[in-house]
Amino acid sequence: MMAQTFDHSRGEIFEHDGARLYYEVIGNEDKPALLYLHGGFGHIADINPILPALADDFKIIGIDSRGHGRSTTDSGEYTYARLQSDVEAVLEHLGIDTLSIIGFSDGGIVAYRLGVFSSLAISKLITVGARWHSKNNDGYHEFFQKLTGDIMKERQPEYYAAYQRLNPAPDFNKFIKELIPMWLDSTETGYPNENIERIDCPLMLIRGDKDHLFGLKEMVELSKWQKDAALFNIPFAGHAAFVDQGELFTLGLKQFLAS
Repeated sequence: MMAQTFDHSRGEIFEHDGARLYYEVIGNEDKPALLYLHGGFGHIADINPILPALADDFKIIGIDSRGHGRSTTDSGEYTYARLQSDVEAVLEHLGIDTLSIIGFSDGGIVAYRLGVFSSLAISKLITVGARWHSKNNDGYHEFFQKLTGDIMKERQPEYYAAYQRLNPAPDFNKFIKELIPMWLDSTETGYPNENIERIDCPLMLIRGDKDHLFGLKEMVELSKWQKDAALFNIPFAGHAAFVDQGELFTLGLKQFLAS
């Protein structure tokens, strides 16, 4: 039996497209693969609070996105398509082509893209607080464009501290400036948009009821493109619903994965 949580010490590095991508594999080696894709500013250990409840039943893979956690990046631009390519390369390196995916926020957008554009055999796809259409960015342009490292450091000191601790070459202000164009990308390298209907595996959409980045209206609209999607709106939770309401989140997640 392998470890039950990520710790940023027992993993490996895989080089791809100018980046050194850090990943860990934990859980039960003999069980189905479950991939976790973290959100912007985050890293693989963000999901640790719920992993012990999953580790007996899954081989769990976590990948620090380029520039996040212990992964490096290059001078090229950030796009969701590029992050998708990174994930596909790591999975190919590990010999994994059949799996389920949990994607949070930016990781959820990458998960949508994997469900739409990749050749992976995805058993179950779960997204948490993940926007799916570029039109839903209309109210966020000014907010994102004004965002700076100092603002994030003040509002989310835990993200800043983790970034400074883990990143091989930290430059927080530069990091944020590089991420903003990805969040506002309206081209084919960004959100899946109406292509979302091409996802043909069971899909679960999760959001915290107080999530300010992924609205209930957007969640319901997505379900019109994916009519069989399971919708889980968790009360008393914000963007990171698995942190705010871990027990309730895990209960619904495990039921979906077992169904």
